[in-house]
Amino acid sequence: MKVLVACEYSGRVRDAFAAKGHEAWSCDILPTDSPGNHYQCDVKDILYQHWDLLIAHPTCTYLCNSGVRWLHKDDSRWDKLRDGADFFNLLWNAPIKKKCIENPIMHKYAKELVGVNQSQVIQPYQFGHMERKATCLWLGGLPLLKPTNDVKKEMMLLPNRERDRIHYLPPSKDRAKLRSLTYSGIALAMAEQWG
Repeated sequence: MKVLVACEYSGRVRDAFAAKGHEAWSCDILPTDSPGNHYQCDVKDILYQHWDLLIAHPTCTYLCNSGVRWLHKDDSRWDKLRDGADFFNLLWNAPIKKKCIENPIMHKYAKELVGVNQSQVIQPYQFGHMERKATCLWLGGLPLLKPTNDVKKEMMLLPNRERDRIHYLPPSKDRAKLRSLTYSGIALAMAEQWG
């Protein structure tokens, strides 16, 4: 199967599919952090090649619920919200039969612009990670992603700062990159269940 993982510089999802024998490519405007098949370009340049599966991680800065309050403090963010929703819709409407678009929980303005509800919400602890981070999946031609190793009970014994590590990351030049990484357990589940 020919797999495109859009907006991924880490190679985590790409490598999970490649390990299962698929021709998997990541694509991002950033160089990849992990050697492997990677297009460093705008995904629009390769989106319309023949792909069997698209997994996309579009930028969530202006779409996610956690940033909604900034829309009312900075008028320039409304145009960026529209651009973000247009990009999300470009990926969602790509002529690829199997697709997954991943993003955090969206605020109401983004939901109106995107016009389609998420198929499911997953958590890292459902895939063996002792953390919480609600992640929405919009699925086309794919089944729901089934949990593989639910460690919620054990995770709940941890202090909030540990189980909500991503939420509490301090400001840094790498904060956005760290917050956008796909958990390896989720990447593996995608490759095993959708590959």
